[in-house]
Amino acid sequence: MMPLPIASLSDPRYYLANFRAALDWVAARYDDLLGGEERDFLSVFAALPEAAQALLVRLVMRRGEHFRTSRLSYAEIGDTDAALAPLIASGLVEADPALSVEELCRQLRLVELRQAFAETLAEAGLSRATKGELTTRLPELMPAPRRYSAWWPEAPDRLVRLTAMPTCERLRLMFFGNLRQDWSEFVLTELGHQRFETVPFGAESRAFRHRAELDAYLVLHDLGERLAAGEAVSDLVEALSENLPEPPRNPWLAARRHRLALRLGREAERQGDTELALGLYAQGGEDEALVRRLRLLERLGEHRVALDLARPFLDTPASEAQRQALARLVPRLEKRLGLAVTPSPAEPAPERLTLTLPQTLVAGGGVERAVAEHLSLPEAPVRYVENGLLTGLFGLLCWEAIYAPLPGAFFHPFQSGPADLYRPDFVSRRRARFDACLARLENGDYRAAIRATWAAKRGLASPFVAWELLDQELLELALASLPPAHLRACFERLLADLKANRAGLPDLIQCFPERGDYRLIEVKGPGDRLQDNQRRWLAFFHDRGIPAAVCQVRWQ
Repeated sequence: MMPLPIASLSDPRYYLANFRAALDWVAARYDDLLGGEERDFLSVFAALPEAAQALLVRLVMRRGEHFRTSRLSYAEIGDTDAALAPLIASGLVEADPALSVEELCRQLRLVELRQAFAETLAEAGLSRATKGELTTRLPELMPAPRRYSAWWPEAPDRLVRLTAMPTCERLRLMFFGNLRQDWSEFVLTELGHQRFETVPFGAESRAFRHRAELDAYLVLHDLGERLAAGEAVSDLVEALSENLPEPPRNPWLAARRHRLALRLGREAERQGDTELALGLYAQGGEDEALVRRLRLLERLGEHRVALDLARPFLDTPASEAQRQALARLVPRLEKRLGLAVTPSPAEPAPERLTLTLPQTLVAGGGVERAVAEHLSLPEAPVRYVENGLLTGLFGLLCWEAIYAPLPGAFFHPFQSGPADLYRPDFVSRRRARFDACLARLENGDYRAAIRATWAAKRGLASPFVAWELLDQELLELALASLPPAHLRACFERLLADLKANRAGLPDLIQCFPERGDYRLIEVKGPGDRLQDNQRRWLAFFHDRGIPAAVCQVRWQ
C-alpha cells in the first residue's frame, strides 16, 4: 500500500503538506485518467512559490469561488497580495471578475451594500431595507453582471475568483471516490476525532476505471446540487438528457442516475407535472421508482395500465418493500377493474403492551427512554438501542468480511467502510467470508470473537457499530441474553438487503441474562403508527419465534 503521510498540526502549513500528498497520490494512481486540465494544474501548482501554493489551498478549502482580499489574512502566508500575484499570473485565480449582484450581496455586509448603492437605494426607497430585502430587490434593479470594482469603486479591498476550483473538485473526486468527503478528513484524523480501519490495498485499487465514469459522476452530482437549490425540474431533465442520456455501464453510476431520476420525478409530481413525473419514474429503476409510478397511475385513474405494469413483479419483487407495496396496491387495482382480487398475505399481529404514563416523564429524554425507565428491573434491565444493537453485533462478528481488501472496495485511508457496501454484489463477493463469520454462531466461538473485535477495534469508524451506544455493559447483556440462532436469523436478513434492513428495528431491548432470554420492544407514542420497515421486521420476528412487542403509550 502506498503510504499517505498526514502532516502534523504543529506545521503552520499542515494543510499544504496534506494537499501535496493527496496530489501525489492521485498522480500516481490516476495517471491514465488525467486530462490536460489536471496535468496543467499539477505542473503549474508545483512551480508556484510556497506562499502562493498555501494561499491557493486555503481558497480551495473554503466555500465558494469568490473571495475578498480583506478576508484572506493568514499569518503563516504573510503578504496576501504577494501570494496572490503568482496565482493571478498563472490563471489559477482571476482578479476583479465580473459577478452578479446576487453574488455581490453574499460578499458584502448590509452596511457595505448601503454604502455601495447609496444613491440607487435612495431613489428606490430602500435606504432602510434589510439585507434580505436588498438581496431580493437589487437583482430587479441591476440585473447585468459587473466587475467588483465597477459595482463599488470606493471598495477598501479587491475581489478575486478561484478559477481552478472545477479542476480541484475533479482531483478531490479521484482521491476520495466521492464528493461527500473533503480535505478536512486529514485534520480530523490528525486531531484524533476520527480513526479508520487500516486495510491493505495497492496502487491499482481505485474508484474509477475510465474518465467517462468521472464525467458521469460529476454530471449527476451537479444536477443533484442544482435540484437541491430549487432549479426548475424541466431544465434539469433537459440537462440530464443532453449530458447523460443513458445509464452508464458502470452499475454503481447507473444506480446513481436511477436515484437522480427518482428525485426529479418526486419533485415533478409534487409540482403537479404528472406526465414528466411518470417519464422520470420510468428511468428510476425497478424498486421504489416503480412503486411511485404505479401509485401515480392509480391516482390518475390508469388502473389497467398500472395493473399490467405491476403483475410481472408480483413473483419476483425487487425488494421486501416492493413486495409489501404491491400486496396492497394490486388488490385495489383489481377491485376497481372488477376483477378477481388477489388475496393479500395476512400480516401477523405482534404482541402489544399498553402503558399509561404522565406526559411529564418524557420532557427530557423522549417517550422511548421513559418507557425504558418504567419497564426496567434490576434483574431485567431495559436499554434504548433502536437500530444500533443487532447491527452493531453483526458488524463486530463480521468485521473481517466487511473490511476484506477486495478490488474496488478500499482506495484511500479515510474510509469508514467499503465503497461497495450497498451495491448488489457486495455480499456475493464476500459470501465465503460471511459464511465463515456466521459459522462461529454454530460452534460457540461467537462470543469470544465479538468481544475480541470490540476490544481491538473500539472507536474505529464503522458503518454498523455505534460505539457510544454499544458499551461493554450492553454488549455483555446482549451476549448473555440473545440466542445464537436468533442472531444468525437477524444477520442473514441484514445481509439480504443491508441498506433497507439496517433500519426499522425496535427501540428497546429488555434482557433477562440469568435465564438467557430477552424481548425487543417497539415504542409508539399517542398517535404514532408503525412504519412499513418496522412492520416487515415484526413479521420476520413473528415468523422466526423472536420475542418482540409493540408498546403503545397513552398519557395520563
